[in-house]
Amino acid sequence: MLVTADITSGTYKFVLVLHLLSAIVGFGAVFLNAIYGQQARARKGREGLAISEANFLVSEVGTYFIYAVFVFGVLLVLLSSEAWKFEQFWIWGSMGLYIIGLGLSHGVLRPNVRRMQGLMRELSDGGPPPGAASGGPPPQVAELEERGRRVGVTGATLNVILVLILFLMVWKPGV
Repeated sequence: MLVTADITSGTYKFVLVLHLLSAIVGFGAVFLNAIYGQQARARKGREGLAISEANFLVSEVGTYFIYAVFVFGVLLVLLSSEAWKFEQFWIWGSMGLYIIGLGLSHGVLRPNVRRMQGLMRELSDGGPPPGAASGGPPPQVAELEERGRRVGVTGATLNVILVLILFLMVWKPGV
């Protein structure tokens, strides 16, 4: 059984610190991913692939902190001695946006980034590109561009979702 605590208690404040720290580390690790993408695109070849792989690793670590944000948030509601309730719009709205964000991240963003890294490996490891005979760019380039657009739109959408969640948590509409 979970013991409730007043929102001014040490227990509540400790979990709040863990919630905020997880948010800073997790979302901080992914919020500026577009910059890494631009740098990888500018460098191409093995250098671009190395930037992309390093960014993906940091994002993977950040993902665990992002999961912790949700867990600590739920704990805060449960610990709050009913100061906060799941029925309050700012809580269920934040949770809903968070779940939508996870769906976009796992369903659209990550699969596209993984495929892009595979395409970058093909381009940097392969001999003559398949399109070389026709004089045009290899087919991987066109796919990289299209997937890059999807990643850019999805990443921007995720950043907007994060800002909306922050607004809900700061202003707490419905309280």
